[in-house]
Amino acid sequence: MRVAIFASGNGTNFEVLARQFHEHKLPGDLVLLFCDHPTAPVVERAKRLKVPVETFTVKECGGKAAYEQRIWQVLLDYQVDFIALAGYMRVVGPTILNHFEGAIVNLHPAYLPAYPGLHSIERAFNDHQPETGVTVHYIDAGLDSGPIIAQEHVVIKPDDTLESLEERVHQTEHRLYPAVLKEVLTARIKEGE
Repeated sequence: MRVAIFASGNGTNFEVLARQFHEHKLPGDLVLLFCDHPTAPVVERAKRLKVPVETFTVKECGGKAAYEQRIWQVLLDYQVDFIALAGYMRVVGPTILNHFEGAIVNLHPAYLPAYPGLHSIERAFNDHQPETGVTVHYIDAGLDSGPIIAQEHVVIKPDDTLESLEERVHQTEHRLYPAVLKEVLTARIKEGE
C-alpha cells in the first residue's frame, strides 16, 4: 500500500504519521507529501524525515482544473494507492476523487457535522460550546461531509484559552488519526490479498 499525505501548513499531524510509517507502526509505505504551499513548514518536516515532496500552487498551474490534473499525474508517477489528508486546506476535486473513491481519509478538528470547513476550533471556542472534537472521515464531493470512521469529543474547559484548546485538540488528533489509519490501511491491505 503506497500512501501519500496531503498537507498545507505546519505539519504536526504529518510528522506524527510519517514517524509511525518509518517505525512500521502503520502498514504500507509513505511515498509522498503533497503540499499546496511551497513555503509551508510541513515541507521542511518532510525533507528532514526524508519523505519525497511535491509542492505547487493552484495559481502557478493556472487554475483548479489544471492543478488537479497535475496532482493526478504526480499520484500516478508515485503509484499512490491511498491518500491521507492531514491539514490539507483545499477541497479535493473530481479529477482525484473519482480515481480514489473510498481511498481518501481526512482529519477534521471538530465533532462533525458541527463546524465543517475552516477555523473549526476557533468557531467552537467563540461559540462557548461545552465541547468540540476530532473526526476522521472518508471524503466525498462535499465539505467535510463524507462517511465518518471515528470521532472523539474534546471538552472545552471554562478556563481554556484558544491556544490551550487547540493544544488538546491536536493531542487528540495525534492519537486518534494514526490509530484509525492503522485500521483502515490494514483492512485495505487484507482486501487486496
